[in-house]
Amino acid sequence: MTTTHELGHLVGGWATGGRLVDVELRPWHLPHSRFSPDPRPLVTLWSGPVLGIAVPVMLAAIIRRPWAWLVANFCVLANGIYLALAWLSGDRWLDTPRMLAEGASPLAIAIFCLATIAIGYTRLRQLIFKTVHPAPLTNEATK
Repeated sequence: MTTTHELGHLVGGWATGGRLVDVELRPWHLPHSRFSPDPRPLVTLWSGPVLGIAVPVMLAAIIRRPWAWLVANFCVLANGIYLALAWLSGDRWLDTPRMLAEGASPLAIAIFCLATIAIGYTRLRQLIFKTVHPAPLTNEATK
């Protein structure tokens, strides 16, 4: 989740002409990126959660395996939870407070959080339930 999310920020920043001055993508470290200048900071900021969801979902659609959908649905849920918790924490270095500081609509953020949490949770739960409790095989001879 953190890799595709942070790569989304990188794509958004570079696509809008930003100059990357700091990036952290190593495992077991808090991933982050910083652009200066960042001509379109809202594009850079929104690109993280949007591509953090779109890339795993597109890959799952291509791979078409339950494990790929498990990862994709986790990413949907995790991106929504991250933005919601970042909003609640108010930590100025996290995405949501930065989005709000740059003029993002609180309503748009709330809708994104609610939709991704609801969809991600529902689909992830269904997939886990199907994995843990698979449908019994029917045997025509026992009917």
